[in-house]
Amino acid sequence: MADWNDNRTRPGFGTSDSFTGASVPRTREVFDAGLRQYMLSIYNYMTSAVLLTGIVALVTASSGFAVTLFEQPVLRVIVMLSPLAIVFAMSFGANRMQKSTLQALFWAFAVLMGLSLSTIFLVYTGSSIAATFFATAGAFAGLSLFGYSTKKDLSAFGTFLIMGVFGLIIAMLLNMWLQSPGLMWAISFLGVLIFAGLTAYDTQRLKASYSQLRGTELAGKMVILGALQLYLDFINMFMFLLRFMGNSRS
Repeated sequence: MADWNDNRTRPGFGTSDSFTGASVPRTREVFDAGLRQYMLSIYNYMTSAVLLTGIVALVTASSGFAVTLFEQPVLRVIVMLSPLAIVFAMSFGANRMQKSTLQALFWAFAVLMGLSLSTIFLVYTGSSIAATFFATAGAFAGLSLFGYSTKKDLSAFGTFLIMGVFGLIIAMLLNMWLQSPGLMWAISFLGVLIFAGLTAYDTQRLKASYSQLRGTELAGKMVILGALQLYLDFINMFMFLLRFMGNSRS
């Protein structure tokens, strides 16, 4: 996917059009209003997708289909890997796709994630899942607000966190073989911290992208891709936190 978020050449207010030389009035009020609408659109998409995922997961678990997913390894793997395939398709194919195609893939992703996450209702109690969800929602709101309002550049911090994600993946794959409870708790703890940090970093990155993308077709696409990124931050933080707050049914 093209890097639409590099704001090193971000234009300032009241600059001149590099093609015509004409003055381009850009009042701070107009810019800030557009930025708020841009970020609100991202949050609306992200929140709607999280709610859709939750509804699908709850309905799937209540209907008994989650048991079928749990007992059929092949079907479970397909349901678990399908969202990942959609993420790669959206990330690397966004330039070639229409906005409507990205929207369809985004909602399909939310539904498939709901199917995949439905099995948590077989492992944890509903009350502990709800408590973890609201704890995650509160933490996400605070971290995203920090990322939006801070004047500190989080770019270097974000690079470190992204490297941490790859480290987590390697550790999780390793623990599938080792089956170490201690390593599992360490992975969960680090996972919460890493995706908490990424929430603030991604919010700042999306905010910075507006100055380059506003008024272009890419802005509408980035709203969807930005919502996908924040969704992934939220869901991953929720799943890692559930390891600590979830009460087992057994």
